[in-house]
Amino acid sequence: MDVQSKIKQQVTSHPVALYMKGTPQFPQCGFSATVVQILYACGVKDFFSVNVLEDPEIRQGIKEYANWPTIPQLYVGGEFVGGCDIVREMYASGELRKALAG
Repeated sequence: MDVQSKIKQQVTSHPVALYMKGTPQFPQCGFSATVVQILYACGVKDFFSVNVLEDPEIRQGIKEYANWPTIPQLYVGGEFVGGCDIVREMYASGELRKALAG
């Protein structure tokens, strides 16, 4: 399976998927840590995460998959939501809770 197919399979088979640096228990960048905290604040305790630092192919492939240059990347219901700034804005406006509930 090529990396794009693998990413598509991961994104579409989990309600919430986060591609991040580190793990939810031990984020290795502030932006990843922020997105994890926002998910927890929205009541999402169990979500699929991929530590891109462990897989260079995924780290590059996810940027191409969403045509988005930075990590973290959040996917809800198979759809790309955004990176840290977008997730933060959506959380502040209440949009993120609606997306996660839907």
